[in-house]
Amino acid sequence: MAKVFMMCGRICSGKSTYAQRLRKEHNAALLSVDEITLALFGGDTGDKHDLYVERAKEYLYRKSLELIECGINVVLDWGFWQRYERDCARDFYGSRGIDHEFFYIGIGSEEWRRRVEKRNKDITEGRLSAYYVDEGLMQKFEAVFEPPQEGEEITVVSQESI
Repeated sequence: MAKVFMMCGRICSGKSTYAQRLRKEHNAALLSVDEITLALFGGDTGDKHDLYVERAKEYLYRKSLELIECGINVVLDWGFWQRYERDCARDFYGSRGIDHEFFYIGIGSEEWRRRVEKRNKDITEGRLSAYYVDEGLMQKFEAVFEPPQEGEEITVVSQESI
């Protein structure tokens, strides 16, 4: 049976890079919330961004089941920022007997800020299509992100291996 690989980590921590690696190594379909929302709305979601993200996640969960049924491995490329989200994902796949694994991409605060600055520069100079991470988004992220805790089933990925 096919397997689901899920990413956990801060914005700009290397999740998408590692997700691409898993996609290639496991011949998997990559399902990305950012890819869908940017394709449909660009950066113009305004105060509906969180609503669109939740709808995209719901869709991608359903699509992942379809792919798994076809024997295709799946990589879910979004942050799973809160433990509740990770637990729900584990329950969603576990209750269906679907093999799944979480990967946590940890990054220190100083490196994180450096990467956010680089990403924003790449976006403004047209080298990258992604969400611009302003101070407000950084603060929102800091308020909601819950790093994995002891007892969570999660594989920690070092920055050196990305």
